[in-house]
Amino acid sequence: MSATPDSVLDDELLERVRERAAGYDRDNAFFDADLADLRAAGYLTALVPEEYGGLGWRFEDAVRAQGRLAGAAPATALAVNMHLVWTGVAKILRDRGDDTLDFLLREAGDGEVFGFGISEAGNDLMLFGSRTAAEPQPDGGYRFSGRKIFTSLSPAWTRLGTMGLDTSSADAPKIVYAFIDREDPDIRILDDWDTLGMRASQSRTTVLDGAFAAPDRIVRRLDPGPNADPLIFGIFASFELLLAAVYSGIGARALDLAVAAAHRRTSMKRDGAPLAQDPDIRWRVADAAIAQDAIEPQLLAIARDLDGLVDHGSRWFAKLVGVKVRATETAKHVVDQAVRVSGGSSYFSGSELGRLYRDVLAGIFHPSDDESAHSTVANAWLGPVEG
Repeated sequence: MSATPDSVLDDELLERVRERAAGYDRDNAFFDADLADLRAAGYLTALVPEEYGGLGWRFEDAVRAQGRLAGAAPATALAVNMHLVWTGVAKILRDRGDDTLDFLLREAGDGEVFGFGISEAGNDLMLFGSRTAAEPQPDGGYRFSGRKIFTSLSPAWTRLGTMGLDTSSADAPKIVYAFIDREDPDIRILDDWDTLGMRASQSRTTVLDGAFAAPDRIVRRLDPGPNADPLIFGIFASFELLLAAVYSGIGARALDLAVAAAHRRTSMKRDGAPLAQDPDIRWRVADAAIAQDAIEPQLLAIARDLDGLVDHGSRWFAKLVGVKVRATETAKHVVDQAVRVSGGSSYFSGSELGRLYRDVLAGIFHPSDDESAHSTVANAWLGPVEG
């Protein structure tokens, strides 16, 4: 592997991305220039095999890279994450002898951009249920009707991975996973993204009014509820790990900003000495550093296990949701400490730390949320609740 995370996301590229982030946030605008730079660098093919025109990275490399990108522009990293998640799912399957999503890897290598159209309002079953109708067609394809929320990359994706519930086939009910094209006339993307943070991600609502997935784009028909299908594992693993990497990157950047602020700010009580000499400020920075330092080794260890095909059995899901919760909660804590160290200037909307404070809050809404994660871990250690 000649193209490393540091060489693809070099300092010059990251500085351009960082300089644009505040403007995208202020204007609630999509990160078009960032995406163009990332495309040109080949970053969207990070997890695509070299034989399909990609960089051929491992998950360990992608975790490192997403942390670097998030440190420059969290919303850009979060949105790109959704494309990387799908290429990551395809890689996980391919690494385990399943070529179901090889078409996705080929198309990503050719420049297609994949959106993640899974989330639905009020669906706490997540992958195990759906409010979207999947209607079987005579040719073996499906038409999907429903609303998908938090569809990142809305202005740019060209293929959408989605799912719906088939209630009419002879073997119904089945959760149907498929991919649809942006050119489908039965897709509407609402201009409804006006949020507290992660604004540049433009994760708009996608309305499917009978959008068609061809037979060769139907990748799974599964029974509703938990199951051990490799696709479900792939989605969980790729989504949780890469998401955790983004929030780890936010925490790392916040810690750097806290250190810089402690050296920059001075204390009249201490005759103009920098706050880096104040014991209370030193404690806050140390507290943030202790928390932040624990996250990256965990992420890299799980990424290596995923790359190495390690069999954790039923504990895999517990490990994945656990690292997601730890990464997002740690990032919130580190950002909070950094804001306290930096003082009132971080309360202004144009402050980078103020933006990180808003962006990091999104971590609590991504699946698996705190309650679902604890349930998953409890089941892994104690078994399911009886009755």
